[in-house]
Order: sequence, then C-alpha cells, then structure tokens
Amino acid sequence: MPPAEPAAEGPRPSPPARMGTVRLALLLGLALLGIVALLGLGTWQVERRAWKLALIDRIESRVSAPALPAPGPAEWPGIDAASAEYRHVALRGRFLPGPDRLVLAATSRGAGFWVLAPFRTEAGFLVLVNRGFIATDQRDPSARAAPAGPQTLTGLLRITEPGGGFLRSNDPSAGRWYSRDVVALAADLGIDRDPGGVAPYFVDAAAGPDPAALPVGGLTVISFHNNHLVYAVTWFSLALMLAGASTYLIREEWRARRR
Repeated sequence: MPPAEPAAEGPRPSPPARMGTVRLALLLGLALLGIVALLGLGTWQVERRAWKLALIDRIESRVSAPALPAPGPAEWPGIDAASAEYRHVALRGRFLPGPDRLVLAATSRGAGFWVLAPFRTEAGFLVLVNRGFIATDQRDPSARAAPAGPQTLTGLLRITEPGGGFLRSNDPSAGRWYSRDVVALAADLGIDRDPGGVAPYFVDAAAGPDPAALPVGGLTVISFHNNHLVYAVTWFSLALMLAGASTYLIREEWRARRR
C-alpha cells in the first residue's frame, strides 16, 4: 500500500504590515505635540484654580470686614478690581433730588432693573449708589423714591462696567442701560462736572431693614464658579490616554519589525 501523501500546507499568514519610518515618525511627533499641549492646558487650569481660590479668599475677607469709609478723591487713582472690588464701605450723606437710572438686571429674584442714584457724601464728592433691584412691573418712580435727609449707608464697592452688556451697548438717549457704566451714567445724570468729583466706582447698597421696601438691596452676587480642578483632571487624563496610545503604537511596530 503506497504511503499517504503529506497534506498540502495552507497559505501562511502574512506578517503584520510594517509602518513606514517617515509615517511613524510623523505620527509620534504629532502625538508628542498633543501630549505637551494637553499637559500645558492641565497645568494652566491648576494655576487658574490657585488664582480663583486666592480671589475667593480675598473677596470673602473684604465682604466680612467692618465697613470703612468709601475711598475719596485722593485714593481714586489706585482703585481697581484687584485692590478694591467688593470692599465693605460706608457712606454718609444724602441722595441728590431728581431722577435715577434703571440698569437691566438678572438676579435670583428674576429679571428686572438695578436702581442707580447719585449720593453726595459728607466729604463733598459724589458716588453712584446701586440702591437695589426692582422687577419689570415695579418701575413706578413713586414706589422707589430715594429717602430724603441725611443717610448712612453700607454696601460693597464695585468697579465700573463700561460699554454695555454682551452684544448690547448702552443707549443713554433711549434710556437703555445694560451695564453700570459710571462715567456714562454720570454724564447722563448731568453730574459729571460736579466740583466735588464723581467716584470712579459705584456701591451696591446692603439690604435695608424692611424686606418689602423697594428697591431690594443686598443682592450682590459674591459666589464664583470654580471648576478648574475638573478641567485639569480632564486635560491630564487626555494626555495620559494619548501617551498610552503612542506607547501601544510603538510596541506593535517594534514587534512587526522583529518578525
């Protein structure tokens, strides 16, 4: 009986395709740039978080500090957000007679307006005071008349908001105000050339003793979003994933070249 013929061998599997050196170098170069960029973004968010925490601590300490007299003309050149915003201040004087100005507002009470009125201090200079909030259906001037006679107010110093709101410019001639622009408001009220001068800031008045009185003070928002840690973790995670993918690519290419 003749011996059985050996079974024919099937086609051998082809080895994994090798990647060209230039293509491999290009992909790894792009991956390296991506990793560096993602690490840079993560580091930036860590720095932003540290800055935000310092800002929150600084503002909380200012808000909770005893009220000090509002800065006078000698201090105005040094007034900026970093050194003075949200400072707890006190004002003594009286509101000027005449109309106030309504600035569009969005608050925890809904949409409405801030009521800004000029206040002459005992030292002689003027300060725009944000007396508080009124709803859109509470615009009757008689319901929000400023108190007459000497007043003592406390509140938070705020930095001027020039120009207007997002995509909307202030229009004094039409009585449309979207930001608390001290210079423009003072000019519209006719107090910009007052001999005592107009402070380059305004003051958000504290809440009054009567919660039903208009306008409603004490609505300054002093909380800040702080999601920088989440963003930092996201960028660092993406950098780690890209580094892992690059390592896998290098390992597989090395195995293919060994075969």
